[in-house]
Amino acid sequence: MSQLFPVRVAATLALAWAAAAFCVALGTPLPWMIGPLLATSLVSMAGGPTESWGPLRNTGQWTIGAALGLYFTPEVVALIGGLWWAIALAVGWALLLGWLFGAWLYRLHAPRMHGLPAPMMRATSYFSGAIGAASEMTLLSERENARTDLVAASHSLRLLIVTVTIPFALQWSGLHGLDILPPTVRHVWWPGLALLALATGAGAWVMERLGRANPWFMGAMVVSMGLTMAGFVPSAVPQGLVNAAQLVIGVSLGVRFRKEFLHTAPRWLASVAVGTVGLMAICAAFAALLAWATGLPWVTLLLGTSPGGITEMAITAKVLQLGVPVVTALQVCRLIAVLILVEPMYRRIYPTGE
Repeated sequence: MSQLFPVRVAATLALAWAAAAFCVALGTPLPWMIGPLLATSLVSMAGGPTESWGPLRNTGQWTIGAALGLYFTPEVVALIGGLWWAIALAVGWALLLGWLFGAWLYRLHAPRMHGLPAPMMRATSYFSGAIGAASEMTLLSERENARTDLVAASHSLRLLIVTVTIPFALQWSGLHGLDILPPTVRHVWWPGLALLALATGAGAWVMERLGRANPWFMGAMVVSMGLTMAGFVPSAVPQGLVNAAQLVIGVSLGVRFRKEFLHTAPRWLASVAVGTVGLMAICAAFAALLAWATGLPWVTLLLGTSPGGITEMAITAKVLQLGVPVVTALQVCRLIAVLILVEPMYRRIYPTGE
């Protein structure tokens, strides 16, 4: 680690805080995440020496996971349990849509990228199109000899577009979702908060030791959910901590966009950008069908089925009060399904990589 690394981390955090404060003054949605994300990504692409420190990002995910788990009261779990069929339908839809997106990328770019063998191009397109689990999809694509730089760039760009576009659209629309939060969860009790931090931190550590995806978010959320479902809610998570967590998560997303990103197959990235807009529109239509079938607010199901990341969409639901439990349940189930099924699906659909 360079001696300048701590200085770069501190400077990046200062930039992120200034951007967040500016967005708060402007009244933008999710100012503590979108402000740092945009500022850090722009400075990074301009060649600035931005840095994100892994432990800070992990702590941010830990904080958000613990806060989201407090929404899962027994009443809310019963509500979600009755929606199992809608969740299963949404998971199947996400897998199908990701495969179709990858097939579209292949058909569009295979004739132009003559330097890539067909199996490599097929794997690159397939794992670039998969919805969810960006870092895991990059690792899986490496096993299939794909262009991992294109896969990582595709997921980063899609996440940026979704994370910025949807919160602005929802705030300006004035739509409301399904928000269920017991009054007791709104109060901070410091001894209880320390106990919550200890328990959720242990859950995150166990998840990491087991090698699970997104361990600091998922481990903390699972433990917090378990406590809440058992009727034990030790404390709410202070809003200041939630804001700080959003800031470091925004920074961790923004630093992915280095100067080299702009030179990574511009036509490919342009196609991913256009395709992402199409994915959001298609998912919005699918959410409308689910809303009609379930009676739940369309905006809640839009976040639950959108092609964004679980952490970012759950934060959006929390800050804009658009139905955290339903959004989180849909996103978590999709994440698990993608992690388990995407690679076997690839080998079944393209047994020789053709």
